[in-house]
Amino acid sequence: MSSVPIRPPHSSPSAADRRLSRREWCRLSAAAVAYTALGRISRGAESSVPAAAPAIRTGRRRPNILMLVADDHRHDVIGSLGDGSVQTPYLDRLAAQGAACLRAHDMGGNFPAVCVPTRGALMTGCQVFRALADQTGGVIASDRPTIGQHLRSEGYNTHIVGKWHNDLPSLHRSFEGGEGIFLRGLTTDQYAMRVHHFDPTGLYSSKTVYHTHQFSTDFLCDHAVEYLNGYRSDEPFFLYTGFTAPHDPRTPPKEFAARYHPDRIALPANYSSVHPFDNGEMHIRDEDLAPHPRTPDRVRRELADYYGMVSSVDAGVGRILAALEASGRAEDTIVVYTGDHGIALGQHGLMGKQNLYDHSVRVPMIVRGPGVRPGTRSEALVYSWDLFPTLCALAGINTPADIDARSFMQVLKGEEVAHRTEVGALYRDCQRMIKDERWKLIEYAVGGVRHSQLFDLAGDPWEKNNLACDAAAAGELASMRERLGRWQRSVGDRLALAA
Repeated sequence: MSSVPIRPPHSSPSAADRRLSRREWCRLSAAAVAYTALGRISRGAESSVPAAAPAIRTGRRRPNILMLVADDHRHDVIGSLGDGSVQTPYLDRLAAQGAACLRAHDMGGNFPAVCVPTRGALMTGCQVFRALADQTGGVIASDRPTIGQHLRSEGYNTHIVGKWHNDLPSLHRSFEGGEGIFLRGLTTDQYAMRVHHFDPTGLYSSKTVYHTHQFSTDFLCDHAVEYLNGYRSDEPFFLYTGFTAPHDPRTPPKEFAARYHPDRIALPANYSSVHPFDNGEMHIRDEDLAPHPRTPDRVRRELADYYGMVSSVDAGVGRILAALEASGRAEDTIVVYTGDHGIALGQHGLMGKQNLYDHSVRVPMIVRGPGVRPGTRSEALVYSWDLFPTLCALAGINTPADIDARSFMQVLKGEEVAHRTEVGALYRDCQRMIKDERWKLIEYAVGGVRHSQLFDLAGDPWEKNNLACDAAAAGELASMRERLGRWQRSVGDRLALAA
């Protein structure tokens, strides 16, 4: 790993910071120093370290909610939570101050752009068959209230910055304000995103569209900071910021790219040049971003760029949290950092997220704020869309009755260690998965050919040793197949892969 140091938040501004006014930069830098102090205290440092300024008391009875959602952020690519090769000081600090759910999952979906169904589930608290009106598109069912819509009905000021990858009507009913809104599509240039001004009519036509002229994460953070700087209402706010990174094109700013050199990047333990069989999506766009078969040099280069993108997002998170501190509202704000799904990048011979291995179906999940026990590390099985009722419970508001998610607030409070007994996931009509605390089964059906993979995660967390043909594991295989079939029936999945 590169020896280029992380610039401390109170040092001189870099070129990336010079777009801020001198006054704003000084104020945010001072807040970042206080934020750093909070991180040191949470790790047991000396009590003489100065604390952050006290929160502004405005008589609010409900906490604000700041939700930060990354695109393609694999669950373990956070320095303190798994991959020590990546530098993420602000996410590390956020995790130290709050709770990290280490086994959070998405549910996949029937759409190659996996972010579409997973974000639909995240927004509605419903499993994908109920969250979406169209299983091959991204339209959220009109009778499913989104988390923004629900919070709005409870008196929250709801504001969106960045990526919204579902339909326009659900966006319109979820937020009363926003800026730099990235609608359906693929970012082809991180320095020239096609975004929209917030449109109160909900139409988002050519009249609202424009192109950015700075790195995507910097641009989105600018608008999130602007909202926090200017918020003056006594009503609680819900600020949703959807990053387009670390999704490709993986072109991190030079200061972050310089931290990682491919020849110093370690290959993952489950690196392979090829996948052992056709999983149904061997030549989709994501898989063809790198040559077949994969080579160590190419995978190291992809990982170096990816780490640079993640570090850039981390720095953006630091800027937003510094602005929150400067506003005096940090003590009254629930902060969530999560992602829509993971990504392979050389693991199992794959590059994308159109698969059901843990590197693709697990997501980062960090929650900090009132009611959350600092320093919590949870191994509980949760879905990312379990956030909906969890945030409602932490905020002290009612949860919509007709949702599938379950609150894991007691896990965040440190009062419970378990949540779900199993989680399942799907990808199109070719892959299905079920897992519990120890065992994991993936079933495939491609061109009339069946493949089964059974992993004992207790001794094989990298999913390298397939036990499906091991006679000693025959009982577990039969049990997991039965559980998969039961799970499919419970979510209304009619694809017969579990028999």
